[in-house]
Amino acid sequence: TFTIHRAKNGKEAVDLCQENKMIDLVLMDIKMPIMDGYDATRAIKKIRPDLKIVAQTAYSTEDDIKKALDAGCDDFLSKPVDQNKLKSVLNNHFNFLSNKTSS
Repeated sequence: TFTIHRAKNGKEAVDLCQENKMIDLVLMDIKMPIMDGYDATRAIKKIRPDLKIVAQTAYSTEDDIKKALDAGCDDFLSKPVDQNKLKSVLNNHFNFLSNKTSS
């Protein structure tokens, strides 16, 4: 079961992660108002260093990926998000998809 929380900006994302210890993964948009995804990731990692953060952005050059990882993101997805890549990222961090049996 998943519960999805949505933040309108980077500051809200930081606040959500600080207030809700049940959050296990953040899909972090890089371009947001008030506080961008890089600054929000740095702030979240200071308060919850083990929380997995996956950058998601239309900016997907090698420099963009490096900048996201340098900010503390654990992984990277380019937009539009490909369903198979998303499954792979989720499986890498949670290993729950491989536990399902095929029908």
